[in-house]
Amino acid sequence: MNQQPAKMWSGRFREPLDRTFEQWQRSFPFDWRLLPQEVAASKAHAQAIAAANILTPEELKQTLQGLTRVGERAINWSNRISATSGQVDYETSDQQIGAAIVASAPQAEDIHHFVELELTKEIGALALKLHTGRSRNEQIATDMRLFVRDAIDNTTTGLIAWAKALITLAEANAENVMPGYTHLQRAEPVLIAHWLLAYVSMLERDLSRFANARTRMNFCPLGSGAIAGATLGLNRNIAAEALGFTRPTDNSMDATSDRDFMLDFAQAASTLGLHISRFAEELTLYATAEFGFVDLPEAFSTGSSAMPQKKNPDLTELARGKSARLLGSATALATLIKGLPLAYNKDLQEGQEQIFDIADTLAGLLSVLPNFTRSLKFRLPKMKEAAETGYLNAMAAATYLSNKGVPFRKAHEIIGNAVRLGLDKDVELNGLTLTELRALSDQFDPDFFAAITLNRTIDCHDVPGGTARDRVEIVIQEMRTRIASLASTSNPEGAHG
Repeated sequence: MNQQPAKMWSGRFREPLDRTFEQWQRSFPFDWRLLPQEVAASKAHAQAIAAANILTPEELKQTLQGLTRVGERAINWSNRISATSGQVDYETSDQQIGAAIVASAPQAEDIHHFVELELTKEIGALALKLHTGRSRNEQIATDMRLFVRDAIDNTTTGLIAWAKALITLAEANAENVMPGYTHLQRAEPVLIAHWLLAYVSMLERDLSRFANARTRMNFCPLGSGAIAGATLGLNRNIAAEALGFTRPTDNSMDATSDRDFMLDFAQAASTLGLHISRFAEELTLYATAEFGFVDLPEAFSTGSSAMPQKKNPDLTELARGKSARLLGSATALATLIKGLPLAYNKDLQEGQEQIFDIADTLAGLLSVLPNFTRSLKFRLPKMKEAAETGYLNAMAAATYLSNKGVPFRKAHEIIGNAVRLGLDKDVELNGLTLTELRALSDQFDPDFFAAITLNRTIDCHDVPGGTARDRVEIVIQEMRTRIASLASTSNPEGAHG
C-alpha cells in the first residue's frame, strides 16, 4: 500500500506548517458534518470518471463500496458511544460523534482530506485516483449545496408540521373571539382562529421562500475544477443526475465561488425567525397577568429558583431570542461574501459554520413549536370580555350608519361622539339609550343594538380575508388543503446517498 502524503497539496512545499497555524486553519473540526454529502458527491464523481475511462468497472465497484464504508463512520461512532455511555440525547450524541471522528484523524485538514485518507485505508492506492479531474473548490461547493438542500427539506417538513398545528388550533377556536390590536391598542374583535391563521399565512410565504431557494440552488458544480473547469472530458450530467440536481452549473468560476444559495437559505431563515419571534412575543404578552389570555402549558415552561409562584415563558422567550441568532448569521454571511473577488477564496470557509448554526437553530425551533402550539390553552371568557368592552364595536356602529346612507366620514364623527358620551356615562355603546343616540343622529333605529352585538360585529367583515365566521371556516379548509398539498409534494428530488 502506498504511503498517503501528509497533505493533499504537499508536493510544492518544503517547510512544515507552523503548528499553531495548522490547527487554527483546519475546517475538519466543524466540516466533518459534511461526511454524508462528501461521500455522496464522491460517489457521483467516481461514476463520472468511470464513464471517462479513468476507473475500470471493477475499480468503480471497489471505490463505491469503500466510500460506503467511509460514510458509515458516523454510524459506527454513534454505536460505540451508545455502548459505552448509555443512551444520550441527539445533540450530545452529535457532538460526541463529531469529537470522536475529528480525534480519529488528526492529519485531516478538512472533510475532503478525511474521506481521501479513510478511503485509502479501505481500498489502498486506488483511492488516489478519485481526485482525478476535480478540485476541493468544486467539492465544497457541491457538499454545501447538498447540505443546504437537506436543511431546506428538513425545515420544510418542520414548517408544515407547525402550520398543521396552528390550523388545528384555529379549527378548535373557530367560534371563539379575542380583541384584535393596532398600535397595541384594542381595535376590533376578531376570531381567535383568524389571528392564528395570520401566522399560517406567514408560514406559507416562508415555505415559498425556501422552495424558491431550493429551485435556484439545485445545480451541480462537479466538473468545474478549481476555477476553469475539469481537465477531463467529463459527462457532467452523470454526477448531476446521481445527486438529484436539475443539471450542471453553467459557469465554472461562478460555480466554485457562488454562495448565493447559502445566503438565500440564511435570509429565508431569518425571515422565518422574525415570524417566530412575533408569535412568541404575542404569546409572551398574552400570558401575562395584565392580559390573561393564555395559560402557558407547564410542559413548556419553567419556574423561578427564588419566587415560588412563577411560571416563566421560557419557550417563547428563547424562540424570540433565536431570531437574533438567525439574523446575525445571515448578516455575517452577507458581510463575508460582499467583497470577495472571483473565484474561490478561503474566506468562504467561514460561511460553513453560519449555515450549520442556522440549520441547527431551525431544527431546534421546529422540533418544539408544533407540540407547544397544540398544548396552548386560551382563557376564553377573559378574551371574550376583552372583545366586548372598550368600544370595539365602533367600526360596526359606523358601518350601520353608512349602510343607511350617512357618508362614512360623517358616520365616523357621529359614532365618535357616541363613544365620548359612553365614556362620560361609563357605559358601552349598547348601554346608551335610543333617545341619547337619536340626539346625535336621527338615523339611529332600534335595530342598531342588534347590529353591534359581538357576533354581528365579527360577521360584518364578510369579505375574502375577513374575520367573519363563514369566511374563516372557508380559509381553514383551504389552508388545510394547501398545506396537505405541500406536504405531499415536498422534497421533489430524491435524497442523495
